[in-house]
This record gives sequence, C-alpha cells and structure tokens, in this order.
Amino acid sequence: MNVLFITLDQFRGDSYGAAGHPLVRTPTLDRIAREGVRLERHFSQAAPCAPGRAALYTGTYQMNNRVVANGTPLASHLENIATIGRRAGFDPTLFGYTDQGLDPNQAEGFDDPRLDNYDGVLPGFSVGLYLPESQAGWIQYLRARGYDVPSGWAPALRGEPDRPAEDSLSGFLTSRFVQWLEVQEGGWFAHLSYLRPHPPYAAAGEFAKLYDPADVAMPIAPVDREHRHPVHEIALAVKASAAPTDEDDMRFLRAQYYGMISEIDFQLGRVVDAIEQRGEWDDTLVVITSDHGEQLGDHGLIEKLGFFPQSYHVIGLWRDPRSALATRSVRSFSENVDLLPTLCDALGVEPPTQCDGRSLSALMAGEEVEWRNCAHYEWDFRRYWIKDHTGRWPADRTLSRQNLAVSLSDETGYVQFGDGSFKCFDLVADPTWRVECDDAQRVLAAAQEQLVWRQEHLNRDMTDMLLSVERRGRWPVRFEEARLPGRSAVR
Repeated sequence: MNVLFITLDQFRGDSYGAAGHPLVRTPTLDRIAREGVRLERHFSQAAPCAPGRAALYTGTYQMNNRVVANGTPLASHLENIATIGRRAGFDPTLFGYTDQGLDPNQAEGFDDPRLDNYDGVLPGFSVGLYLPESQAGWIQYLRARGYDVPSGWAPALRGEPDRPAEDSLSGFLTSRFVQWLEVQEGGWFAHLSYLRPHPPYAAAGEFAKLYDPADVAMPIAPVDREHRHPVHEIALAVKASAAPTDEDDMRFLRAQYYGMISEIDFQLGRVVDAIEQRGEWDDTLVVITSDHGEQLGDHGLIEKLGFFPQSYHVIGLWRDPRSALATRSVRSFSENVDLLPTLCDALGVEPPTQCDGRSLSALMAGEEVEWRNCAHYEWDFRRYWIKDHTGRWPADRTLSRQNLAVSLSDETGYVQFGDGSFKCFDLVADPTWRVECDDAQRVLAAAQEQLVWRQEHLNRDMTDMLLSVERRGRWPVRFEEARLPGRSAVR
C-alpha cells in the first residue's frame, strides 16, 4: 500500500463541490469524495499554522501539546505522523513544509540556527522538496525561467495571476512530486503540504479570472458593536484580520480565494493521473485535510483567528481502496486529532498513548459507536500581548489568560475565554453565530460539557501506570477501564 497525506493550507470546509458549494468547481476533490468518505463536519483544533499542524501531526489538543503560536517549539517526546509511518515500515517523504519548531532540548547549544525560526522539518520525514517560508526554491526556479520575481514569499505569490498556472507554487510542488514518484517502487509514503489557498488572495494564471466577482456571494456581516466580545472588536481593528469594507473589494477577494481552490484541485488532478499511470491508484490510501480554515469576510474578518467556526471547519477526505465502506459521508463531528489514530488503524500499528483523538474507522465502516457530541478547538492570542508584556511566570499569569476554547454542538457554540468571560450562541435560532443563547440551563450545559472535555483530556503521559512489583515482566501496569452508567469511560 501507498500513503498520500495531503494538507491544503487555509482550506474552508464548505468551499468545494462535494461539500455543496454552488460556485466552486473541484472535480478532483469531488472524485476522491465519491470514492472515499467525506467528513462533513471536520474541524482543525487550533490556528494559525503551527498550532493547527501540531494538533494534526501529533493527534493532541493544544492544551496538551502547548504549541500556541507560529514559533512555539514542538516537544520532542510526542510521536507524529512521520514517526508513525516509520514504525509501519515506510520512509515518509515531505513535499512542502510542516511549520514545526525544534524542541530546544534537542538543540546543539544556544546558537543552534535551527532555533532562529519554526521552518524546520518534522522529525521522521525524509525530504523530497523542502519549501521554507521564504519559498526560495520556487523563486529561484521562476528566475531561472526568466521571470522578474521580487524577493519575499508574499510579493512572489501576489504575482501569480501574471504567470501561467504551470509555474505556480502549487504546480512547482506537484511537478517535483511527480518526478520523485517516477523512481519509486511500491510502498511509498508522501506528505504533500500545499501552501494554497493561503493568502495572499491571488490565484495563478487563468484561475485568477475563473470566477466573476459579481457571482460571488457576500459574507456574513458582523454583529453590532454592543454585542461583540472585546476579542472580536480588537480583531476588527487590526488591518491584517479586518475584511475589506468595500463590496467590490470583498467580492474580488472571495473570487480569488475560490480561484486558488480550483487551481489546487487542478494540481491534485495531476497527482492522481501520475499515480493512475503507475497502476497504483487502487493501492493508495489518500487523506486530505487542512491545518485551519479561513474567515473569508464572515463576521467582518479574513485569515484565521478568533472563535468563529469558519477558521476551524476544514476539508476532510479519507479514501482507502482496501476498505469496504458502509457510508460515503460522516455527519458526526470529526477532528484533525482523529486522523493520526485512524492512520494507525490503517497501517496496523498501535496508536501512541498521547492521542487525544479517536480512530474514525468504526464510524466510516457504518458501525454504531459512542462518539463525541461536540467539536472542540482552541485559539491562543498571547502573541498579540507578548510584545509589551513584562511580567514573569509564575507570579504573573497574564499571558496564560489570553486564550479561548470552543465547544460546538448541534444547538450551541460555547466560547470560554481565559479571563473568565464567555459567549454562548444559539445555533437553533441562528446558525450564523449572531444570536446569543438566553436560556441559562442550555448555557450551563454547554459550559459543563467543555469542563468535562478538558478533564477527560488532561495530559496522561504516566497517569495510567502503577509502580508495583507486579509490573515486572508486564510493564506497564494500567488501571482497568471502568464505565459508569450514562457516562464516558473513566480511568
């Protein structure tokens, strides 16, 4: 079997054909959805990129992996998708980036240059194509092709509409993967980590004109100022996260985002064609997701931040041609932390005890299984305060209060802020998160659900072990799992 693990950076879960989008054309993604399982309500666990990927790659919530910002190191004791692949006998190979910083405990002294950024390659990966944040390899390729390309990844990407899609960043990555694939024997494992549809909002070549802005729907408007939480108000005041207020500019931005999605779908079509030409499509497990979503103007915001679900609802596709699937879609809440244990199931290896997620195998097989009734995600915004912060831990806990956690159920969206404030949205009355719940019992139930979720997923590195003479010959000794009537499993 081959493994093709694909991440599409900043890909909203509602923005492709199989998800029911009325405008965006994505024939390749739609085909994979038809041949596999579409996770309808699939969520990333954090934003921005490094926190979202830490959860995805390790199967752990932010409250346990503690990667709270781009640049926060990832603890080296955590297993990840690449080390799992190696345990299963593969040589996992990266095309793109992983956005995970080096654990300082693994550094070769204070002056180790790997501590200067978070561009490092996740431990366990071999490198087929490494694209750091500078996108230097792609820019050098463009200049060799005769293009006058400015330095810096953002200016280079803003020029994508002026170049044919064959020379796009996504096209560059795809071509390198296809070249690598040509010399592989069976049993390969590749992680294709595409930057698009991450901003800047500029689609490549002909895809920049694929969608007429006049055909693009306008986003959800923000609530009145008196009903906004201060975090929402601050985000609206920041240039990098405030959506355009001019309608034409907003429609253009959304049209470019959809163009980027169609272009990445085209490049994925090249990937599928290359695998099919080798006769390996029916021997290839395909997983597609994203590190986080995109506000796309909803609630007056762009990029990925805050507590609204648009920043966390992401694409989720799973295609395993060896499995007899009982369903083509999973409506239950699924999370990126579930993908690592599910991959362990598929590869026949034991999932690490660190995993906060659960294998989706039974759900995808159509079995009746006890499952979560909420999706959960977190956002830590201390990076907005840390510049002017002078307090020292542990006496000053100010930074540790600059965060929020969300529990999203069928009926409510409950947001708990680290300063003790909260918001609870009534999704029955208004699924767009603009009406707050005024039923105290429903609010209490939502708050209690989140508290229980946190208690259930406390770090358990050694919690289930007992030091005793009986451990000899059968370590570790673990507590027996007890199930109380009407409650989740406890240890």
